[in-house]
Parts: sequence; structure tokens; C-alpha cells
Amino acid sequence: MGVLLEIDGLKTQFFTSAGTVKAVDGVSYTVDEGETVAVVGESGCGKSVTAMSILRLIPWPPGKITEGVIRFAGRDLLQLPEDEMRDVRGKDISMIFQEPMTSLNPVLTIGLQLTETMLTHTSATENEARKRAVELLDMVGIAEPERRLAQYPHHLSGGMRQRVMIAMALACEPKLIIADEPTTALDVTIQAQILELMKNLTRDLGVAMIIITHNLGVVARYSDRVNVMYAGKIIEYGSAADIYYRPHHPYTLALLKSVPRMDQPRQAKLDPVEGQPPDLTMLDGGCAFRPRCRYATDECAKGLPPLENVGSGHFTACFQKDKLVSSLQEAS
Repeated sequence: MGVLLEIDGLKTQFFTSAGTVKAVDGVSYTVDEGETVAVVGESGCGKSVTAMSILRLIPWPPGKITEGVIRFAGRDLLQLPEDEMRDVRGKDISMIFQEPMTSLNPVLTIGLQLTETMLTHTSATENEARKRAVELLDMVGIAEPERRLAQYPHHLSGGMRQRVMIAMALACEPKLIIADEPTTALDVTIQAQILELMKNLTRDLGVAMIIITHNLGVVARYSDRVNVMYAGKIIEYGSAADIYYRPHHPYTLALLKSVPRMDQPRQAKLDPVEGQPPDLTMLDGGCAFRPRCRYATDECAKGLPPLENVGSGHFTACFQKDKLVSSLQEAS
């Protein structure tokens, strides 16, 4: 499989009255054809802004992509004219947004919203697009798909609206789907159904996917590789197994420890990540995680730790990674 998407040195900033927000600060990663890559981190770390930057949906003012390369199927998306970029959106790259009730237009029928993309990006007639819409709704597990086309978003449950969003994303057979917190507003059982559906569809159709999430359970089951973000930067990346079983960054370890575990006694207390995420307008020259880090030393304030190879395809940016690994080995 070849590289489908390559992001290199991406910087996206928001120029506000309070200062310049470095929402994405030098992010680089790749997505191979047919691969599922997760982007993990707390709210405000830059996950969604990175995704919006890929599709060039950053509103100006106040936001602007100031630096970097986003190469998709050999083309630099940041250099494309707007009319060519419109052809990429929906046709080659689709996005499933966080909340389907606000992403779907409340005054347009499901059928109209499903067929609009196909009529815009393909040569399909209205009848062909409608037939394809019925097939898509059936594919994503919605009963009576023909009848659903005439309904409006408020007629559907949260899980059904999310299935419609997935159907819309698949309408033009894209090469890449970006799923931004696709199960945030759903209950646990529906979350599992949606994620299984997405995994099966991407596997069967050979579509690559970027899953943006803070749910580490999603990462373990559904992703091939993981990028951990903090304060606009990727601070660790590697295979899902490496991130789970061999974390080398204190933030990654803190995220893992904050998740409830079935192998722990019921009375065991959660170990939350201490402190608050940093103000992105007031970052200094040191490691942004050090005020919350249990392993931090004076060295961490002197500069930004570089991403270093700690294994096959596993990289981390931490001056104290050896200390962390040693403590984990002693604990085990």
C-alpha cells in the first residue's frame, strides 16, 4: 500500500484579540491507503483543527494555515485553487462531523441531503442518485431506507442520524474519510454499533480513515496507528499496540491510566490527568506538558523535546522517557 495522505510541518493559527493561538504547531503524519489512523488527545489539543486544515475549512478571519504541506494522492491541497479544492471535498475526502443534529440541515429531507453530493460530484441523474441513496442507507443499517428519504433529521434517533452522516460520507466513494468524534453524542451500545459499522465499511471498501477521538477504547479496537496530540503538537506516535503496551510519553501514560479497566477491582479509583490543558496563546519554549507531568525536571523547561525513535515506527517527544520506562518496568 502506498501513502495516501502526507502532512508535513502543518501550522494553523488563530489571530485573536487575546493573542495568537497556535492551534496546530508543526504537525506531521501520514495515512496509507486503506489504513485507519487515530488522533488522540484532550479537547483543545488541535485534533479537529488539523482535520479542518486538511479540507481547508479554517475560517479567515481569525484562522489561517501559515505553514506546511498537505499532500493527498500526490497533490498539495494547500496549493490547489478553490474550485479544485471543492472537487476534493466530498468526492475524494469526506468528513463525518462531531454532532449529526447540527451537521444535518434541519429543513431539508434526508433524501435531498444524500443526493446533493452525488449530483454535484458525479454524473448521476436524480433517479440514479436516489437509488444510490437507498442503497447507502441500507448499507449502513437503516431499516425502510426508501421511506427515510422523505423524512427530516428530527424524525431520526441520534444513532440513525450518525448512520446517515456515514452514508453521506460514502456517497461518492471517497479515498479517505475523516471521522471527527463520530460517537460523542451517542450512548455506549450505539457507539459500538457505529464503530463496528465504520470499521467493516472501510475494510470492505478499502477506504482509509482518520478517527479523531479522546476515547482510548476506540483506539485499541479500530485503529492501526495512533498519533497522540498535546498543545498543537504530536508528542507520540506508533502502532496501537506500541501506544497501549509500551507508552513512552507521560501524557500518553496519563491518558491510559485515566480509563476505567475491567481487570481492576470495583473499588479502585480512577487516576485522572492532573491539572488543565495549557493556554495556547502563552506557551513558552519548554515542554508544554511539564506543569502536569510527574516526571518533569528542570531540563524540561529548557527546550522542546524532539521526536525520537524508541522502536520500530514508534516515536516520542520526551526528555524523561527513559525514567518513565524504568518506572513502568519496576512497577510490573
